Order: sequence, then C-alpha cells, then structure tokens
Amino acid sequence: MGALLCLAIAGAALAQPLEVEDFAGRQVRLAAPAQRIVALAPHLVENLYSAGAGDKLVGVVGHSDYPPEAGAIAQVGSFNAYSVETIASLQPDLILMWGSGNGMRTLAALELLGIPIFVSEPRQLADIGRDIRLLGQLADTDTRARAEADRIDEALSALRAQYGTRGPITVFYEIWNQPLQTVNGEHLISQVIALCGGVNIFGELPTLAPQVSVEAVLARAPEAIIASGRHDMRPQWLDDWRRYPALPAVRDNALFFVDPDLLERPTARVLLGAGTLCRQLDTLR
Repeated sequence: MGALLCLAIAGAALAQPLEVEDFAGRQVRLAAPAQRIVALAPHLVENLYSAGAGDKLVGVVGHSDYPPEAGAIAQVGSFNAYSVETIASLQPDLILMWGSGNGMRTLAALELLGIPIFVSEPRQLADIGRDIRLLGQLADTDTRARAEADRIDEALSALRAQYGTRGPITVFYEIWNQPLQTVNGEHLISQVIALCGGVNIFGELPTLAPQVSVEAVLARAPEAIIASGRHDMRPQWLDDWRRYPALPAVRDNALFFVDPDLLERPTARVLLGAGTLCRQLDTLR
C-alpha cells in the first residue's frame, strides 16, 4: 500500500500545472509539462534542444537544421507559411512561436486551436538564456535548461570583459547587398557588435532591419564591414566594396564574414559568432 501511495504522489507531482510569462507578457498555462511541442522558428528548435527537451518536438518549420537530428522531425511549413491543419494533426500540447518572425496575427489564428502558445522574441543577449530557461520550465527540464543558460550568460560576460572596453571600431553590418540592408541598435547583432567593442554606424535608425544606400555607408566611413550572406559561405558581393579604396574598411582589409546562423539566430551558437567577430575586430586595434 505504501508503494502504491508513493507512485500516486509521484504521478500527481508530474502532472502539476505550471505557468510562465512569455516574451509578449502573456501568461502561458499548462495542465502538465509539455510532451508534444511544435516550434515555428529555427531558433526555438535550437533553444528547446539546449533546454534538454528536443525529444519532445513533433513539428518544426523549414530551415530547422540544427542540431542535425532536428532534420528528421515533421515539418509544418515555413516560419511565414505554416499549415494550421498540419499543426493540429500533430496533436501538440504546446506551440512555440516567434513574435516578429511569425507575426502576431499568427497568435490569433493559432489560439483558435485551443492549444497553449508560448511567444518568443529574444532581442537582448540576456534573452537567449531567458528563452532556454522558460522552455525548460514548460517541458519540465529545468535543471538542464538552467545549467545551459548559465553557461551562455557566463561566456557572454567573459567576452564582454575581454573585448567590450577596448578601443571602439566603427562597423557596418551587411545583411544583404541588393537591397543593401543592415540592422539598427535594437537588433541582437548590434549588441554582439557592442560586446566586441564595436559601434554600429546605423545604430540610431528606427527600423530593426533598415535598407540603406551605398552613399550613406561611404559617408559614415566604417572601419570594418561584416557580411552576413547565406549559410557558412563568404558572399562574393562583399568584395564589391573594393571599388572604394579610400573606405577605411577596404584600406585596412577589414571586409569580414561571419556565418549568419551564428549571429542572426538567438541561440547558444551566438557564442561562436561573437567569438569570431570579436577576434576579427581585434585585428584592427
């Protein structure tokens, strides 16, 4: 009888309801820890694995390519063209969505399914750890999630201490060349630049990912240009700047490239991207 009572108590503990506040300030309530999760952004897939709950994923979107095992999970579409019917057919008990990427209209459409939804919107470097911790709470993998989030926070602090106070380097971050696009100071990438002691030359612009002109870049004369591009291949268009030999970044051979997945996804891999960027900028000091 005693053993049965212990099992009953343990079962009740596992089924305890839980509640977290997501990045949209919403209270997300689950009757029990999530067991079947659909993630509508690649960064959420990565962060769920970092939280120790990747095995609970039943649906992802296209380009959810890290870690490699995520490639075997059923896809529900892309981050901006998902199928509500496919999501529903997977019978998830939790949906993870990306506020600005999926669009908040997605929230209203998904709420019709009657499934709890967690909105993720990491804008600060500290938000990466926060995202992982919250996912760990929702999936009942708190210990693993907290340990990984603490590791990320400590590594970012170490990079900031090593590079953040060194001589400032003005930086133009080029997401794409046609149209010429960059990031403002609110973007996570701009925070990585600051972490490395860099200064985003378009940090004051009001749009998160604004389009700019070549003339505006030349006028601000960045000391370094960081290209994004696609995947881990240096884009050929980065060398287009060599047409302007008086530009400090060209003069000092400071046309750099960082794999966009290591900077543009708010995940643990930002540590790799930040480390690369910090070392590149440090060569100019």
